[in-house]
Amino acid sequence: MRGNRTGSRNVAAHGDVTCCHLSSEPIGEYLSQPGDLLIGGTFTVHMERSYTETKFTRQPEVLKCQFLDPQKFQRMQAMIFAIEEINKNPDLLPNITLGYWILDSCSVIIRAAGGTLWILSGGKESVPNYRCEGKGTFAGIVGDSGSAGSIIMAQILGLYRYPQISYFATSPTLSNRNMFPSFFRTVPSDAFQSQGLAKLILYFGWSWVGFVASDNYYGQMGLQVVKQEFINAGTCEAFTETIMTSQANRNAPHIVKVIKNSTVKVVVVVSSNVDFLPVVEELTRQNVTGRIWIASESWSTSALLSKAKYRQVLVGTVGFAVHGGQMPGFMDYLHSLHPSKAPNDSFIVELWEQIFSCRWTNYQNVGGGTNNKTTHDCTGEENLAKANMKGDLGVPFNVYTSVYAFAWAFHSLLHCQPGKGPFHNGCSNMLSFYPWQLLHYIKTTRFQTKDKTHIFFDDNGDPPALYDIVNWQISSTGSLEQAVVGKYDSSSTDGKIMSIDSAAIVWDDNDTKVPPSKCSSSCPPGFMKVAIPGKPICCFQCLPCPQGEISNETDAVRCHPCPWNMCSNLHQDACMPRVTEFLSYSEVIGIILATIAIVSSAVPLGILGVFIHYRTTPIVRANNWSLSCLLLISLCLCFLCSLAFIGQPQPEKCLLRQVTFGLAFSLCISCVLAKTITVVIAFKATKPGTQFRKFTGIRMSYSLIALCVLIQVSICVAWLSSSPPFPEYDTHTQAKMIIFICNEGSPVAFWSMLGYLGLLATISFIIAFLARRLPDSYNEAKFITFSMLAFLSVWISYIPASLSSQGKYIVATEIFAILSSSWALVFCIFLPKCFIILFRPDMNSKEHLMRKNQNVDIFYGTTVR
Repeated sequence: MRGNRTGSRNVAAHGDVTCCHLSSEPIGEYLSQPGDLLIGGTFTVHMERSYTETKFTRQPEVLKCQFLDPQKFQRMQAMIFAIEEINKNPDLLPNITLGYWILDSCSVIIRAAGGTLWILSGGKESVPNYRCEGKGTFAGIVGDSGSAGSIIMAQILGLYRYPQISYFATSPTLSNRNMFPSFFRTVPSDAFQSQGLAKLILYFGWSWVGFVASDNYYGQMGLQVVKQEFINAGTCEAFTETIMTSQANRNAPHIVKVIKNSTVKVVVVVSSNVDFLPVVEELTRQNVTGRIWIASESWSTSALLSKAKYRQVLVGTVGFAVHGGQMPGFMDYLHSLHPSKAPNDSFIVELWEQIFSCRWTNYQNVGGGTNNKTTHDCTGEENLAKANMKGDLGVPFNVYTSVYAFAWAFHSLLHCQPGKGPFHNGCSNMLSFYPWQLLHYIKTTRFQTKDKTHIFFDDNGDPPALYDIVNWQISSTGSLEQAVVGKYDSSSTDGKIMSIDSAAIVWDDNDTKVPPSKCSSSCPPGFMKVAIPGKPICCFQCLPCPQGEISNETDAVRCHPCPWNMCSNLHQDACMPRVTEFLSYSEVIGIILATIAIVSSAVPLGILGVFIHYRTTPIVRANNWSLSCLLLISLCLCFLCSLAFIGQPQPEKCLLRQVTFGLAFSLCISCVLAKTITVVIAFKATKPGTQFRKFTGIRMSYSLIALCVLIQVSICVAWLSSSPPFPEYDTHTQAKMIIFICNEGSPVAFWSMLGYLGLLATISFIIAFLARRLPDSYNEAKFITFSMLAFLSVWISYIPASLSSQGKYIVATEIFAILSSSWALVFCIFLPKCFIILFRPDMNSKEHLMRKNQNVDIFYGTTVR
């Protein structure tokens, strides 16, 4: 049969100080209930402490806790509810009654440590290494709520191997089994929360973040882990501020000033709701809005901060909350609490007075915790069910599962199998086991709650990381409520650890669009990020991509070059095919040049026909008939060789076009040179006794022409043998197009070939210029002078023109030079003769040509041989 569990709820009194005992701080208010197995519990029920300056000129005042927090009161009641539920369950620990010792640590480490020793000693006086108890076996402790207090407790309990299961201590340090071998917890470690918060920040695209943390162990250790995760994730720290919790005049105004002056829009707060409250009050007073607060699990579901007066500041808050499991009947249990049912329970009385703003008669507040100054008496008719007391099923559920972890460990110990586990020669008496034996069963316990939640501990004493992602939205009553908008589950089997319903999130001013928080605006496609010296990596400037490179994503770190056959578009965010350019027959300039070349080539042939037709006339016979015909044929070839420069470059065309041009013009200029020398020799040969007569034959002219052409042939052969021209894609001259050109192979060879033509023309010009004052009958030298002057002018002008041109216009420039220089020879040498032959036949006679001092400056005449 289960024992009678009427129990008593008492208030601790000051113990007597004897000569054998050290004096200590009173433990404050506590609750107790006897049982066969006793579980201790520490809770932070009150959220404010009174501070007095300690000068040690008198005995320090006893710490007083004030302002009971209804949410934390629920955590304490969750332990009582779970114990009563287990005691009523006939299938779990039959004939075994659970009892408890529960005290309020008031978020003070001294209270947590002193309370632990007090519970270990049997609930009377703190006597280390002794337990003075009348009934019941002490099994372990559920607590504490904070990491700092839990660490102190774990160090004490670890000495005796008593199990400790915390419901809200999240420090990663507590996972160290060497330091804390008997510590377990039902809340995930901050290591998991930090990773989750970093993923949350990245999910919304925030890179410029501020940090605020309390100055206690939870805040500083949590902040350190969170910041490291953020740095690894690539976010930048705008500022880090610490809430001074140990001072009456806290630094809230300074923190608010930093937040106001910063451009940051997202602030991560690692603190409890009590510690963060002064900052929120100051934010409200200064009307600081438009910030998105990222809440750690310690305040993400705080009823204290969910009041209507804080909604303009905290609306839109997003945070990680302890996953709220289901505890059927718990809210009914809370609503059934009444001071009349437990008149000695100061916690219920204080809650009643605080919620209903009344004073419970016939009750002396020993601890002074209510801080209720109203004179209105409570009637007892008040109803907690109608008081709109907000239920919190997150942390209370952790307390609930902590108690059940003890219960299932007890159950396994009760049904132990000899030879397995910590027992080798039979099982121990259920009420006389060692603490380390119970530790074995807590480590291996696995059970399922009524809502099908699986509870177990890993090798470090940690549970699986399971969080609710909550969003603070304005409720119909005007206060703030926490809506679950996602989940973070490290044990997810599908690999999707974090899931968020973005459409369900409401930001500031009921906006559903994610507010940005960046030090610098995003760089659009076509730009790249460049760090600003002396500032964090998230602060950058946007520079356009260099020509020919692109970035097709936002916030590109660098630009990528386009492939050789593509170029960047106008916005430099995509590559597009480059146009291949060459002088084509299908474009206007190509058609014009080809037409001119073909028509021009017919002119020398037409003149050749005239010369053949009038070959017996004196003017044709007097102009060295064979040289004139060879010169006309070479001029026709000069005009036609320009066609080789038009059209798509091909290997054969590139190989021959410059060679053809060089040889054709070498033949042409050689004929002119031979013609010029012939004129001079012809004049010198008329003097008696001269030796020049033997050089007046046609053989000498052809020999000179052959020699001049042979030299050019040698240059071309050497060129083609050593470094022949070849087709090439020029991808560097112009960014938007590819120029398809013939690479000349050896620039030295090309300019040598062209320079040789210039040398022949120069020699012809000099000889003709020196012979310009011969008698009028020999004045063909004057026209050769003009033709060579025009030829040299054209090709000297070609040099700067070609160097300043690009693409197909380089080729067009050379074609123009070829046509212009060829026309200069035709016009200056043959046009005067054709004019006389066709339009002044009276001048085409031997008598006319032999006359002296005949003014034929505009026409040509020479001696008849």
